[in-house]
Amino acid sequence: MTALNKLTIADARNKLRAGDITSVELTEACLAETVTSGKLNAFVHHTPDIALAQAKAADKRIAAGDAPDMCGIPIGMKDLFCTKGVASQAGSAILNGFRPEYESTVSQNLWDAGAVMLGKLNMDEFAMGSSNETSTYGDAVSPWRRTGSDVALTPGGSSGGSAAAVAADLCLAATGTDTGGSIRQPAAFTGIVGIKPTYGRCSRWGVVAYASSLDQAGPMTKTVRDAAIMLGAMASHDPKDSTSSDLPVPDFEAALTGDIRGKTIGIPKEYRMDGMPSEIAKLWDDGTAMLRDAGAKVVDISLPHTRYALPAYYVIAPAEASSNLARYDGVRYGHRAKLAAGDGITEMYEKTRAEGFGAEVQRRIMIGTYVLSAGFYDAYYRRAQRVRTLIKKDFEDAFALGVDAILTPATPSAAFGLGEMKNADPVQMYLNDVFTVTVNLAGLPGISVPAGTDAQGLPLGLQLIGRPWEEGDLLNLAHVLEQAAGFVSKPAKWW
Repeated sequence: MTALNKLTIADARNKLRAGDITSVELTEACLAETVTSGKLNAFVHHTPDIALAQAKAADKRIAAGDAPDMCGIPIGMKDLFCTKGVASQAGSAILNGFRPEYESTVSQNLWDAGAVMLGKLNMDEFAMGSSNETSTYGDAVSPWRRTGSDVALTPGGSSGGSAAAVAADLCLAATGTDTGGSIRQPAAFTGIVGIKPTYGRCSRWGVVAYASSLDQAGPMTKTVRDAAIMLGAMASHDPKDSTSSDLPVPDFEAALTGDIRGKTIGIPKEYRMDGMPSEIAKLWDDGTAMLRDAGAKVVDISLPHTRYALPAYYVIAPAEASSNLARYDGVRYGHRAKLAAGDGITEMYEKTRAEGFGAEVQRRIMIGTYVLSAGFYDAYYRRAQRVRTLIKKDFEDAFALGVDAILTPATPSAAFGLGEMKNADPVQMYLNDVFTVTVNLAGLPGISVPAGTDAQGLPLGLQLIGRPWEEGDLLNLAHVLEQAAGFVSKPAKWW
C-alpha cells in the first residue's frame, strides 16, 4: 500500500470518502514526515495541534456526508499567508513575533473547505528571491540531488519551502504565491505542478504584500488534477480585496476532459533565446510534439516586447515593494531595534529596518525608492509601465489571432546548487525569471508541468500560458501534457 503521505489530493479524497482512511491517519502520517525532514528546512513553524483538531473535524464532516473535495487534506501554508494566532513572518526578521489576529482569505477558504494545516513553509524574505536563500529561517533545500552528487540544490524561490515539501511528500499540497515566477519556477525545479491563476482570481487580502499589482496566490501540487481541485477551493471573490474579480469560480476538475482537439498552441519565437541549453530546447520541442499528437494545432507567434520584460519587471516590482514595505518601522508590530540614549524616532526607523531587512530586500527597496524619486520617475517607473502595457498587448494580439495557450520553457535551466549564485552579479539570479515574468506583467494564468529530466537526473518543467479567466482550459491542456510526458520521477530519500 502507498504510504499515506505520498497520496495525491484526488486519491486521498476518494479514500477518505470511501472510509478506507481517516483524515487523522493521513495527517499523522504527514506530521511524522515533517518531524524527520529537518535537513530540508521546508517547514519553519509546526502546528500539529491545529492540524489534528482540523483533521478530527474533517472526519466528522466526511462521516456526515458534507465533504468538499479538500476536506481532510493535509497541506502546508507558505509563510506569506497570515494565519490567525500562528507566526506569519514572510521569511523576515523584521516580523519576528508577529502572530496575526486575522486569517487571510485564501487560508480561510481552505479551512472552510476542510483542509488541514500542518504548518508554515519556508520562503525567500518577503517573496524576494529565486532560490530561497534570502530567508531569515535559512535556506530551504531541494529533496533532489544530481546523479552521483551530494551538493545541496535550491528548490527555487520564493515558494521554495512549498516546493520542497510537496516534492518530498511532507504534505499533499501547499500554497504558494507568484509575483514573477515564484510558483512556477520552484515547481519546475522540483518536479511538481504549480499554477499562477489570472490576477484577481484569488484574493490577496491577508497575504503579505510584495508588489501588489503582480502578486497572486496559487496551489503547488503533485498533479494537474490536484491543482484543479485545490485552486477551486482557494479562489473566490473577496470584497476586502479591490483587485479581486467578481466572477464565478468554475469546477476546474470537471474541465479535465483530456480532449484538446481543435485547440491552437502558440510557440513564441522570442523565447528561443541565445545560449538556451540544448536540454531545455529539446524538452520544448518534445512538449510541442506531444500537444500536436494530442490533436492541437501548433503555430509560431511573436511576442515582440519580451526582451524588455525582465528590466520592466525589476523596475515595477521594487517600486511597489518600496511602498509596501514602508509600513515595517518597529512602531506597531514585529522587530524593534534597541535604541541608544538620545535616539529619536528617526533613529528607531533606521536601526529597525537595517536590522530587520536582509540584503536582498534592502537592495530592492533602494532600487524601488530610486526609480520612484522625483528626478527618475519618468525615466524609469513610467517608462516601465508603458512597456508593461505593450507586453500585455502582445499577448492580447496573439489571443485575438485564435491562440488558446502558449507553450514555453518554465526555467532556463535545472535547479542550481545552493550558494552557486550568491557571489555572482544579482542580475544572474534575476535571469531565472526570464520565462515567467511576462505572465505576471500581463496578469495572465500560467502553469508549470514537469515534463522530463536533464542529464544529471534533475526535473525540468514546461510552462503553458492561458487566456485570462480560462484556467479550466489551461488546466486541461496541462493535464494532456502531463499524461503525454509521463513524468513519474521522485527524489531518492536522503534527508
